Amino acid sequence: MTFYRQILLFGGNQNNVVDSINNAKQLLSKQIGNPIAQSAFYESAPWGFEASQNFINQVVEFHSSIEPIDLLNFTQSIEKELGRKEKAGTNYESRPIDIDILFIDDFQINSERLTVPHPKLHERRFTLLPLMDHWSSMNHPTLHKTIEQLEAVCTDEGMVTKM
Repeated sequence: MTFYRQILLFGGNQNNVVDSINNAKQLLSKQIGNPIAQSAFYESAPWGFEASQNFINQVVEFHSSIEPIDLLNFTQSIEKELGRKEKAGTNYESRPIDIDILFIDDFQINSERLTVPHPKLHERRFTLLPLMDHWSSMNHPTLHKTIEQLEAVCTDEGMVTKM
């Protein structure tokens, strides 16, 4: 059995986000096993749209044998179970929970439903700063830079604060 290193970003800006993230991690743990490493929680300004509530995010690493598309299916079902609604359009919007797959080992996946590594992670401080907690020396498989190097050149100036 092959185990994959799966690094996910949990976040949201509606309701009690820390509880939602913890509930999502617990539900996912029942499917794929307990987290291996977790960042601190970070508060950040909305990215790509205006909202009255800031976001809370956390990066979490799991090791499991689940295939990438099954991981996506699990994360999407957890989002729905915890109150996430279908997006009205293509724009970003407020949500109680969001689970992004950032990395799965050094896989490069480009399908209609799943892109890994996450295509915008290097543009977002709310993703890079939590990654700096435990994964700063990890190499991005397509950009060929470490997380630390990506964070150093990131042009995102949005507020991100460790909680």
